[in-house]
Amino acid sequence: MVVAQLSPVNDTQRIPFTGDIQARVQAPLGFRVSGKISERLADVGDRVHAGQVLARLDPQDLRNNLAAAQAQVEAQEARARLARIDFERQAALLPKGYTSRSQYDQAQATLEGARSALQTAVAQRDDARKQLGYTELRASAAGVLTARHAEAGQVVQAGAAIFDLAVSGELDAVFDLYESLARELKVGQTLPIALQAQPAVATQGTLREIAPTVASSGTVRIKVQLDRPPAAMTLGAVVNAQVEGVAGQGFALPWTALNGTTDQPAVWRLDEEGRVSLQPLRIERYTRDSIIVSDGLKAGDRIVVAGGQALSPGQKVEVAERSTFNEVRP
Repeated sequence: MVVAQLSPVNDTQRIPFTGDIQARVQAPLGFRVSGKISERLADVGDRVHAGQVLARLDPQDLRNNLAAAQAQVEAQEARARLARIDFERQAALLPKGYTSRSQYDQAQATLEGARSALQTAVAQRDDARKQLGYTELRASAAGVLTARHAEAGQVVQAGAAIFDLAVSGELDAVFDLYESLARELKVGQTLPIALQAQPAVATQGTLREIAPTVASSGTVRIKVQLDRPPAAMTLGAVVNAQVEGVAGQGFALPWTALNGTTDQPAVWRLDEEGRVSLQPLRIERYTRDSIIVSDGLKAGDRIVVAGGQALSPGQKVEVAERSTFNEVRP
């Protein structure tokens, strides 16, 4: 049986994590009117320029609407002309006494109503013309299309995203971290960023955003602004970062010290009389060769680190070998 007398260690580590490169500004692109997609002119991965046509809707229904609106304008123009002629005639007859004041007032009211109806018809015609112009979906800015949500032949509603656009410009490295690690980070902190496929391609980034909420996966999203991204750090590239964990004092034990017969982590501890008892403990983290214990033990405790498989509580044992185990190797 091997027993180790505990001494505290400073638990400091460099914690790596993996994410990807994303555009700082990402915009969904959709039609401003409902309709059936007649053409899709771009696809995921395409680099587009501002104003480029990405898709079109079948314009026939909107053309019909415009034609109907134009016909209504022409009809209202005719009514307005007749109303103006009648009013001018009443205005000429009234001073001569050949018409009544009420007929004059009625003609004036009819003219005003016709003019108002004409203005409404013109506004509706102009709106129909604008609606027809919305059948082309154009890129709002230069960038890369990162997602497609509809195909030709599909009927879509106004405002529904057809493409996602990663706008050219500033880039972020985006990571999803466990909440415990994210809590140790601060906005403004500098982090080293390197391509996973080419670790030599690296730069520095500044942590600019930590999500205020925890995702259902238990992770927190952070965004790191890339100060001078190398050309190889393109959209979607997988990158690594690392942060130095917070130093804390704990105890390192080999894996063999853990008792495998209990529901929670525990080790065999020797008292001054050489009797053993199970001591529950809290494990802070695991390394390649050891466990780091943050609670349940104290300096000077004697722990069975090997040969404890057949022990029982209260059993008196003889120690065959003593050792110390206080090295932390992540």
